[in-house]
Amino acid sequence: MTERVIITGAGLSGLYAASLLEQAGVDYVILEARERTGGRVLSGEVLTGTSPGLHVDLGPAWFWPDMQPELAQLINRLGLTRIAQTRPGDMLIERQQHTPPQRYPAYASSPESYRLQGGMQSLTSALKKQIPAEKRLLNHQVVAISRHDGDVQVECSNGATLRAKHLFLALPPALAAKMAFTPALPDGLLSSWRKTPTWMAPHAKYVAVYRTDFLSSQQLSGDASSQVGPMVEIHDVSQPDSGFTTIFGFIGVPAKTRWTVSEAMLKQLCREQLVRLFGQDAAAPETEFLKDWAADPFTATEVDLQQTVGHSLAQPVPAQGAWAGKLTAIASEWSPHFSGYLAGAVDAAGVGVQRWLGGQR
Repeated sequence: MTERVIITGAGLSGLYAASLLEQAGVDYVILEARERTGGRVLSGEVLTGTSPGLHVDLGPAWFWPDMQPELAQLINRLGLTRIAQTRPGDMLIERQQHTPPQRYPAYASSPESYRLQGGMQSLTSALKKQIPAEKRLLNHQVVAISRHDGDVQVECSNGATLRAKHLFLALPPALAAKMAFTPALPDGLLSSWRKTPTWMAPHAKYVAVYRTDFLSSQQLSGDASSQVGPMVEIHDVSQPDSGFTTIFGFIGVPAKTRWTVSEAMLKQLCREQLVRLFGQDAAAPETEFLKDWAADPFTATEVDLQQTVGHSLAQPVPAQGAWAGKLTAIASEWSPHFSGYLAGAVDAAGVGVQRWLGGQR
């Protein structure tokens, strides 16, 4: 059977593209290598005794409505609730391990950043509900793409083979470059994709959840920066009225260095740092999470681990030759406005689908 469209990747860009195709009445199927949808959007669940539980973001967590109106409009259409990131209180800067952190008045970001009630997974979950289950195929890692009689043929690592008239690439360019294309893509394009940084790929995030609010009692915002580590940037991401205090930090130790210690040891070092910053109340979290994106084969490549973290715009798919009109790249790294961001996934997918639909009329 030949589908009209295949989407490779069920992260935010793939799910949003699928929802647009669903609304347009287009036949499609979405292929995802993981056992779950969401891609780089991932939320850990804390069992609170109520349903649903508390969700904490292990991937991207923020968006900026004033700068990213299309994403903000999508969130509004889906009926999701925003949470302002700013919390009153001082911020801390840790310059030396054996010297108390210094306090400074906190300042609000401009434009203001927001999170979502229920974690950012509430966005991908809402989009997923718009896509029939039979159109979402998990554990389907695309390994080869070829042209056959005017169609695009896709081969998966599990042995599945599918055909379509058009293919949307909804995965980072560095991962797309690992697929075998027949006929080959133009010289230099795959090399450029391999070198395009995947946002989040080198990162690791630690999250600690507490039943006590020790930040308000100390008049702290939960924001901290550190020149000691292992976390270099720390923020409060508590859900209002949840009864829990949630703090996360970006681990600043390079991936191959942090892999020299166990996950248990790395968590211990993070707890010890939170005690240095916030006091003994931070010593024993109710729950803690550690997500190392660099160790995720469906996010990071070896090249990602060698690059400086940053946002980079990927080269577009070919406009001429054997692949002209057969491929559309819609992952966040192909967004000229918000490369790497959640808004970039919505931007690239929205533009890509609308252009393709326009060409079908």
